[in-house]
Amino acid sequence: MKYLIIIFVFLVSGNSSFAQIKIGDQLPNIKLSNHFNEESSITKYIGNVILIDFWASWCAPCRKANQKLVILDREYGSKNLTIVGISLDTDRAKWHKAIANDKIKYNQLIDPYGFEANSAIEFGVEALPASYLFDTSGKLIAINPTEKEIKKQLYHIK
Repeated sequence: MKYLIIIFVFLVSGNSSFAQIKIGDQLPNIKLSNHFNEESSITKYIGNVILIDFWASWCAPCRKANQKLVILDREYGSKNLTIVGISLDTDRAKWHKAIANDKIKYNQLIDPYGFEANSAIEFGVEALPASYLFDTSGKLIAINPTEKEIKKQLYHIK
């Protein structure tokens, strides 16, 4: 019986070495493959307001959110906002097709292990879409921010 309790505690507490990110934490130095199959680090965007958006091609709410993010990127992408999409797709072809269909021009990365992906675990992603807003110093300031919160942060740095 002792072994069952220990296993249960181990599983409930999580067997990951990552801690879920929380407000005030720094942007983790995650390196993933982009849609050109090149390795890219999300910390290279520090200096801009950064919106990390976890999504997948099979997620209908994500695809709807992509429409709004495309507009937000068009309006503010040249004004200190960097959007980085991190796909949890396990099928690269479907991911590429969704990027094309949604007309996404902002940065796209993939961590192709679904919810078991290290980036999803580190950020604490439990549902999609999930987004994280970082200020220009790389500090997390909002989880699942509204468009109004994002714009407020952009006006704050002007």
